Amino acid sequence: MTKKKTVSADSSNPLETLVNLWPYMWPSGRPDLKARVVWATVFLVVSKFILLLVPYFFKWATDALNGRLDMVGLLPAFLLGAVALVILYNLTRIAQVGLNQLRDALFASVGQYAVRQLAYRTFVHIHQLSLRFHLERKTGGLSRIIERGTKGIETIVRFTILNSVPTLLEFLLTAVIFWWGYGFSYLAVTAITVWAYIWFTIKASDWRIGIRRSMNDSDTEANTKAIDSLLNFETVKYFGNEEMEAKRYDKSMERYEKAATEVWTSLGWLNFGQTAIFGLGTAVMMVMSALAVQRGEQTIGDFVFVNAMLLQLAMPLNFIGFVYREIRQGLTDIEQMFDLLEVDPEVTDKPGAPNLAIAKGAISFKDVHFAYDPQRPILKGISFEVPAGKTVAVVGPSGAGKSTISRLLYRFYDIQKGSITVDGQDVRDVTQKSLRSVIGMVPQDTVLFNDTIAYNIRYGRPSATDEEIQAAAEVAQIANFISDLPDGFQTKVGERGLKLSGGEKQRVAIARTVLKAPPILILDEATSALDTTTEQEIQTALDVVSKNRTTLVIAHRLSTVIGADEIIVLKGGEIAERGTHGELLAMNGLYASMWNRQREATQAEEHLRQVRESDDMGVVVRRTPAV
Repeated sequence: MTKKKTVSADSSNPLETLVNLWPYMWPSGRPDLKARVVWATVFLVVSKFILLLVPYFFKWATDALNGRLDMVGLLPAFLLGAVALVILYNLTRIAQVGLNQLRDALFASVGQYAVRQLAYRTFVHIHQLSLRFHLERKTGGLSRIIERGTKGIETIVRFTILNSVPTLLEFLLTAVIFWWGYGFSYLAVTAITVWAYIWFTIKASDWRIGIRRSMNDSDTEANTKAIDSLLNFETVKYFGNEEMEAKRYDKSMERYEKAATEVWTSLGWLNFGQTAIFGLGTAVMMVMSALAVQRGEQTIGDFVFVNAMLLQLAMPLNFIGFVYREIRQGLTDIEQMFDLLEVDPEVTDKPGAPNLAIAKGAISFKDVHFAYDPQRPILKGISFEVPAGKTVAVVGPSGAGKSTISRLLYRFYDIQKGSITVDGQDVRDVTQKSLRSVIGMVPQDTVLFNDTIAYNIRYGRPSATDEEIQAAAEVAQIANFISDLPDGFQTKVGERGLKLSGGEKQRVAIARTVLKAPPILILDEATSALDTTTEQEIQTALDVVSKNRTTLVIAHRLSTVIGADEIIVLKGGEIAERGTHGELLAMNGLYASMWNRQREATQAEEHLRQVRESDDMGVVVRRTPAV
């Protein structure tokens, strides 16, 4: 599986990630969102200039109370009073907070749009990845990666735009004010304090990233085990392994507990270090100002101003540490999501590939070689045809490669040698969507969506009407069963369809395939997991569905393929025998041997059933007199 470069997941280069995320924050074709970004930026800058007036009004109010205010000519006379200055001090604080909230409100839709678009892109990409990828990954882990990734994207988008730039602007303006108003020494102390604070924050945050990654891994593992156990709820109950499952889950949570504890402990050390560094810088500047006041070089208002500026600077300083931590942690959270986006689909359409032009639906396998693993070939040069409107069955022992044939026809994998064609068109030369739109599948293990029966049948053709769904259910011989349910077609089937029996699920699968109305039909061991009686009922429905359709039957039970136009017998990835049911029995080879074994097993099963029925009747007869 190859990888392509999409969005960088390199958490050591936030700028590169920001550049790649920019199209989502400045979306083309969305002038309304661009306008919101512009206005949010305007309010952001204005709020920073207003913020710088806050300590000035505090300083002037203090000097006014001391009788030391000398602002004639700079402020109107009615604003020179201490009360007026105190009111202005508080009004500017309120205005600054209001502008910040307005900025956040304007940018909210921009951030959520970015989250939605990247989540959608990841969701679509996951569905484009190969079956091999999904067989090797765990659903719980994937869902957790997407969940954390989308949250990480929101963090990065919001903090980089709304906080990083304005905080840097505030640092710059504060430095200019100290240099211009109080001299280079104040600027130097401020610069050293800020540099030490940021340096310590970066180093400590980098150290915490490894701990955070370990916590995420443990969280993903625990969530994967929890979902896996819940999906296999019945199996857990069958073997009474609730305690074992709980221990497996708790073991993962134990690792998560340890990592999470380290995360919070390291956060405490980070906060203490930041406070210590800024506290030392503040102490130095306050001492410098206090000495200047004693020498008569500054007023009490200047002392208050320096303290107010430092307190005001503490908030963005503390926030820049928070922003850096959040961005780094956000990058850590989305790096696995970006890894998913960097995985190339194993099966892709050729550039400019046309849609499949279906005519009759004839299928042809010519010298097909395939292996999931190069060291273990599955199909070794098989060739056969399924003429339009005919039925061909593929049978053989387990592991012979039967189900692989259906996966290759659907093009879940590409073959290594040979060709598979539909109406003379190689499946690799046409679009996957058009190929799969003409094939209907009734699998052995039907997994339904946790929704209504109507939804699961309509899945075959989402635009179908209720009347068409009803008709499909009748063909699948499940309409009467559904009508007897209290909620009818609106009955919920439960997780993976567990509220329905195996036969009922198969009928739903048949109904949605009928609704799809494909010219090509694949029956992949559609009745092998059912009892004999249910199998016969389902087979009757399948015979109706497959009539006049090109049908490929992957079968385990040979009784279901007696009427096939041709039967292909696989062994070890090669065609061992081929012919009609009668011809294969006459060969007295592998097929005949399999037939005899299954017939004996069926007879034994039927005899056992008759014995049980006889015993049940005997119990009733003996109990009758007592009643």
